[in-house]
Amino acid sequence: MFSRILIPTDGSWLSSLAVEKGLEFARDANASVTIITVTEPFHIITAEPEQIRGTRDDYEKYARMEAAKSLTNAELKAKQLGVLHQSVQVESDEPFQAIIDAAEQNNCDLIMMASHGRRGIGALLLGSVTLKVLTHSKIPVLVYR
Repeated sequence: MFSRILIPTDGSWLSSLAVEKGLEFARDANASVTIITVTEPFHIITAEPEQIRGTRDDYEKYARMEAAKSLTNAELKAKQLGVLHQSVQVESDEPFQAIIDAAEQNNCDLIMMASHGRRGIGALLLGSVTLKVLTHSKIPVLVYR
């Protein structure tokens, strides 16, 4: 039924579980996977503590390192399960839109993601990325809780 699945990850505990379940689903469906992580650009005024601990360079280095770690962990799981995969890291002020765009650009027929990640206070103020993907995506979304 599904042949190309997009799995977003932010490295959080629940997101990592969703990656694992998504990869198992892809294996069982004989589908390929695109794993994506979206980092947000540095902002001087923010609700995200990672962005106010240091300089722009410090934040960008930290964000790239965390994104690479999340993608590497997901890639290792995909290899262990024998799932054909690719991974992408994108920077965007609107992670939900970057997820939807990546799904469309990669001809994905399913987005499988965690119900929430590590957005903390920002999620409370702005709404969760998952909710926005559910609201705006024309591609089916399977949410892991």
